[in-house]
Amino acid sequence: MRILDKYILKEFIGPFFFGVCAFTSIFVGTGTLYRIANLINQYGASLWAAFRILILALPSIIVITFPMSVLLGSLMAFGRMSAASEIIVMRSGGQSFLRLAMPVFITAFCISLGTTAFNEFVVPKANNAYNRIINEEVKTGAHPATQDHVILKNTDGADISSLMYARQYDSREQRLKDLTVQEFENDVLMRVEKADFAEWEGDKWVMHKGVIYDVSGENEQVTRTMTFTSQTLPISQRPNKIAQSQKKPDELTIRELREQIKLLDNNSVDTNKMKVEMFNRFAMPLASLVCALVGAPLGLQKQRGSSSIGFGISVVVIFIYYSIMTVFNALGNGGRIPPYVAAFMPDLITGLAGIYLIYKKSR
Repeated sequence: MRILDKYILKEFIGPFFFGVCAFTSIFVGTGTLYRIANLINQYGASLWAAFRILILALPSIIVITFPMSVLLGSLMAFGRMSAASEIIVMRSGGQSFLRLAMPVFITAFCISLGTTAFNEFVVPKANNAYNRIINEEVKTGAHPATQDHVILKNTDGADISSLMYARQYDSREQRLKDLTVQEFENDVLMRVEKADFAEWEGDKWVMHKGVIYDVSGENEQVTRTMTFTSQTLPISQRPNKIAQSQKKPDELTIRELREQIKLLDNNSVDTNKMKVEMFNRFAMPLASLVCALVGAPLGLQKQRGSSSIGFGISVVVIFIYYSIMTVFNALGNGGRIPPYVAAFMPDLITGLAGIYLIYKKSR
């Protein structure tokens, strides 16, 4: 790595980490602490539970602050070098603006990749633990009497052995209604079972009035069909564990989201919101690279102000980006546009704006 690249990265890294701390503090102070205070007031949450909730809320917040921090870092780095006429000296030495900004762009791309991995392996587990503490410890396991769109699964190591969807679960009657069960062998779909309802009979779930479809042939074609009056459900969760096992989309990995979307689609359930969530797992981390494309050329504006100008510009750009994201996500959730368009359109619009700005500054 050349000395010039190291110098530019040094100018970028400091504001980037400052942005992570500053924006995370803003999110925690304006949202998370308020929710924790409500849990203490309404449910008498202990200080230990409140502390764990605060820590577990941080991963999902940090993922959001990374693009903001990249934007702030690139703005302040190039803004300071521009104000000190260092960019003029560098360019007079034959360096193009694109070449000068390349270390920041590469670093932002690496941050995007790291955020994608963090968003897949850390955030869902943290969100699951966060909700579990609230539901099981703070709210003492309070769950609604009925739940719609219940999904349960059994696993054999890393592979799924059975996956069940029930349109409704009634905890008072201990009854699952309108079931579809998929059974797998070595991660390959072998059978599909449908039943009107299933009831808990002491130590197992028993399905009633159903049909079994054997799909072990090629291309998952039905090879034979059998009806049954009663059949043991290949799901081991006890009634008091069903509500606890239900996860929100932000608690699922991309693979789990894909599995649930496929199962719900087969049962004619609207999955637009889950699809937007799945594509956002890639679009949100990509925003770090997009923000670098915008921030670097904006930092070259003719200004001699303090760093507060860079912070102010970053807030404006962030507001525009998240406003676009909110609008397109709402359209995607409502089925007005395809989910992948809803997720990636903010990155595309902002990225094109960044490329245009880079083109202007490179002339």
